[in-house]
Amino acid sequence: MFGYQKTALGKDTEYYRDYRPQVLCPLPRQDGRAALGLIGDLPFQGVDIWHNYEASWLNAKGKPQVAIVQLTIPAQSPYLIESKSLKLYFNSLNFHRFDSAHAYSALVVKDLSQAAGAPVSLEFLAVDQRYQSQGLTGTCLDDLDISCDDYVLTDTHLALATPTTHVEETVYSHLLRSNCPVTNQPDWGSVRIHYRGQQLDHTALLRYLISFREHNDFHEQCVERIFVDIMRHCQPQCLTVQAYYTRRGGLDINPFRSTHEQAHFQRLIRQ
Repeated sequence: MFGYQKTALGKDTEYYRDYRPQVLCPLPRQDGRAALGLIGDLPFQGVDIWHNYEASWLNAKGKPQVAIVQLTIPAQSPYLIESKSLKLYFNSLNFHRFDSAHAYSALVVKDLSQAAGAPVSLEFLAVDQRYQSQGLTGTCLDDLDISCDDYVLTDTHLALATPTTHVEETVYSHLLRSNCPVTNQPDWGSVRIHYRGQQLDHTALLRYLISFREHNDFHEQCVERIFVDIMRHCQPQCLTVQAYYTRRGGLDINPFRSTHEQAHFQRLIRQ
């Protein structure tokens, strides 16, 4: 199990005005992956794409600077970074003076790479630039008219369509809801699944995604569970799973896992 007791989740928190890299709370990814039977080489590649919409620091003259920060953390890193600790870390830079935005970026990259145990990249997004929200392409599972009364996660919902047909398709749903494993607060998101192989039963897949509604886990682990469950039960030739979680506390997380694709990000309307 994750060492949740190490995190600031669910606790009264002091917000620091001075630079505090020690507030970052890395958690071993392998703790969660062991529960999925993932030992040794991973069956996927990928990244976690974060956005901090509340990044701010002071320039050399003490004038506040703001930006949207996009972080990319490799899925192969030994540690994920707990989100509240990341928010506390960014807040600790609000009154720290930097000679340039590059100096701010360099410090953040150094600290987060050390916490994650792998190189983290950072890109600035201007706050006054309009970023076009996009819709997901493919087949929306949410249009299926189904009844639901089971919200306990079970991979037995997954099934192949009958008669069996070999396809390459993209499906998606906006009905993903999971919960913080400590505070039990709901996390809302959309999920895109692209695969090639025997066609998945769409109704069964939607029921499976809805069954996350009472499941407690981190965003990254939910996406890896979806990937592993589909791969084990349906054995597609290739598979990509990407989630787009809505922001909380100025942060959003977008885990991407794939057998073959390179990560890309498109901002959805709810983000």
